[in-house]
Amino acid sequence: MKYDVIVVGAGITGAAVARELSRYRLDVLLLEREAEPAFGVSKSNSGIIHAGTQNPPASLKGWLCVEGNRLMREELAEDLGLNFVQCGQLVVAFEESDVKELEKIKADGEALGIRGMALVDRAWLDANEPNLGPEVKAALLVPSAGIISPYRFVYALVENAVRNGVQLKTSCRVTGITRIEKGGFYVEAGGQVHTARFLVNAAGLAADEVSAMAGAPTFKIHPRKGEEYLLDKKREHIANRIIFPLPSRTSKGILIIKTSDGNPMIGPTAHETEDKADLSTTDEGLAEVLAGARRMMPSIEKSDIIAYFAGLRPAAGKDFVIRHEDSAPGLVNAAGIQSPGLTAAPAIAAMVAGILKDHGLRLEPKAEFHRLRPKPAHLFQVTLAETRHLIEKNPAYGDIVCRCELVSAQEVRDAVKRGARTLDGVKFRTRAQAGRCHGGFCTTRIMKIMHEELGLAATEITKRGPGSELIKEERK
Repeated sequence: MKYDVIVVGAGITGAAVARELSRYRLDVLLLEREAEPAFGVSKSNSGIIHAGTQNPPASLKGWLCVEGNRLMREELAEDLGLNFVQCGQLVVAFEESDVKELEKIKADGEALGIRGMALVDRAWLDANEPNLGPEVKAALLVPSAGIISPYRFVYALVENAVRNGVQLKTSCRVTGITRIEKGGFYVEAGGQVHTARFLVNAAGLAADEVSAMAGAPTFKIHPRKGEEYLLDKKREHIANRIIFPLPSRTSKGILIIKTSDGNPMIGPTAHETEDKADLSTTDEGLAEVLAGARRMMPSIEKSDIIAYFAGLRPAAGKDFVIRHEDSAPGLVNAAGIQSPGLTAAPAIAAMVAGILKDHGLRLEPKAEFHRLRPKPAHLFQVTLAETRHLIEKNPAYGDIVCRCELVSAQEVRDAVKRGARTLDGVKFRTRAQAGRCHGGFCTTRIMKIMHEELGLAATEITKRGPGSELIKEERK
């Protein structure tokens, strides 16, 4: 197959690029090596839509973050049916002398165009964040920050891109790239060879490998592991905003993170590793996160934690790597996309489209671009009256599959119809299996629904792709 553009990687960056390019009369292929989109770096994202503070005013990160935040607030959340909650954030100081540092963060943010920030004192914090500990002296309030489901953000972008003509291929790892003498690339993936005039590398942790395959070994990914811990939903209201400590030179620090789904999170750590597959959690990481979180909010207990997980940030230096590689004409790298990459993704996508245009790709708008995506129904996000209305229209909304997270049979069926092919795909779209019992009650029901919708045998249903089957045939 011949394409105008092949995008490698269906995480948040690749999904945003694919959706942006779907506005134009182009043949676009989106390749993902995992069984589903969002199964790489994006699955471990904390879901913060950052305001743009704590990034140098001259940085690419800072400007793209502020623009991405604006796009989310003003366009994307409504267009894509996303549950974006603009809860705001606080950057807290533990010493009166640190207020000067808060003032500097405020000034840097204002230079980036962030508005509405204010320094608040302990009296304001007592009235608005009463669970903060006594060590917190003051804070910087940043109202434009918010929270979102990172998985559903990716799925919404991919679904909308596909609705507008992008072709998605999953379980298609790129194994070879050959430059064509007259321009373009042959891309080997999933046992097939695809041809493209342009190649966008949004491969996350593998971005340096993909770039080198294409003839531009110009950067190195240095994974930075972050351990995070999910709290029980009973602690949903422990904080009204996202709580940051003053950042260090290498990290934004241990946070208390509201999530759009209710369960607060604490973390992450930030430690360099050479292993791109190291997703282990550790006793040391747990101790570090608990200590950091409890300094801000002493009421957090280890017993509140219901899930441990780790993610790897694909760091490639202090800033993002977004550029056309002259040593491999037609290759655009969108690499090193660590925090605030989720927020910046829509702005990164627009920047990538501009780079492609500058290097010869004709961007002719489609006569009809379907920018809207209906908002999926989730019982845990709606009122009891709205739930009753859904059940009146479709009784399957009253058939509760996941009790921990209040997920109905109809939501699971809808997730499968929208593209879920694994148990994790269902979980990320609906939250079924994400509660304290971790699927102990609902997994068999979900497998039954997947069998009915997809015709898969129980032995063919996987957690996250081949090799993660829950049921094996007995061999005699």
